[in-house]
Amino acid sequence: MTARAWAALTTIYVVWGSTYLAIAVAIRTLPPLLMSSVRFLVAGGILYAWSARRGVPRPSLRHWRSALVVGAALLLVGNGGIAWAEQRIDSGVAALLVATIPLWMALVDRVFVGRRMSRSSVLGLLVGLGGVVLLVASVGSSGIGALGALACLVAALSWAGGSIYARGAELPKDVLLGSGMEMLAASVLLAAVGLGSGEAAQVHAVSLASLGALAYLVVVGSLVAYSAYVWLLKSAPISTVSTYAFVNPAIAVALGAAFLGEPLTLRTLAASAAIVVSVALIVTGRAAPAAAPATLRRPLPEPLRRAA
Repeated sequence: MTARAWAALTTIYVVWGSTYLAIAVAIRTLPPLLMSSVRFLVAGGILYAWSARRGVPRPSLRHWRSALVVGAALLLVGNGGIAWAEQRIDSGVAALLVATIPLWMALVDRVFVGRRMSRSSVLGLLVGLGGVVLLVASVGSSGIGALGALACLVAALSWAGGSIYARGAELPKDVLLGSGMEMLAASVLLAAVGLGSGEAAQVHAVSLASLGALAYLVVVGSLVAYSAYVWLLKSAPISTVSTYAFVNPAIAVALGAAFLGEPLTLRTLAASAAIVVSVALIVTGRAAPAAAPATLRRPLPEPLRRAA
C-alpha cells in the first residue's frame, strides 16, 4: 500500500479505538443518549449538506424509511447502547464486548441468510464466545456491571442485524448521503428516547472536557475517520482495511488503562486475547460458498462498525 493508505489506516486504528475513551469522558457531565443525539445531528447534518452541495439527487421517502431502520439498529441501539453502557462498565470492557460484532454477523448470516461458515470462522466464533464468557463471568467485579455488559452485547447484536439488513435495503447510492440520513434519523430517535427517559433533567453543569470529547466524536470520530475509511475501501485491499476490527479493541483497552485508570486483570487480558484472535479468524477467513450469498451493496456506516 502507499504511504497515504497506511496513514489513513493508522487514523482508523487510533481514532476508532479512542472513541470509547471519548464517550467515557463525554458522559461524565452529559447524558449518554442526548449526547449521542447531538453527535449524530451535527455529523449527519454536515454529511447531508455536503451531499446536497455536490448535487447528489434528493432521497426518496423509501430511502428515508430504510435509513430510519438502519439508523435505529446501528446508531440508536448500537452506538446509543454503548454510550449508555459506559456509565456502568469500563470503556475497555465495552470495546471488547462490541468487538464481537463479527461473531454475531457470522451467526446471523448463517441462521437468516444461509451463508455457510468456513472452518476458520467457526473456530473464531467458538474462541470469541469463550472470551465473552470470560468477561461476563467477571460481572460484579471492578469495571464490569451486569446491565452494562448486557447492553453492549445487545448493541453488538443489533449492529450485526442492522448491517445484514443494510445489505439489501433501498438506500441512496451515494455513501455519504446515506450515512448522513442514517445519522439524522438516529439523532431524532436518540433524542426521543433520551427525553422520554428523563435525561434532560440530568443536564446541569457541563464540563469543558465533556464538550471537547463530544466535538472529538463529531469531527474526528464521525467525519475524519469515516472519510478515511470510505477512501480506503477504494484504495486498499479489503482484507487489510478490515483489520481495524481487531486493532480497535486493543487500543481502547490500552487507552482506558492509561487515561482512566481502568484495571487490567488477568481475566480481562485473557478475554481480550480470545476476542481479538477470534475477530482476526473471522475477518480474514474465507467463507464457504452459500446457496444464495448476499452481496454488500454499499460500505457500512462508521458509528458503531466501531460502535462507538
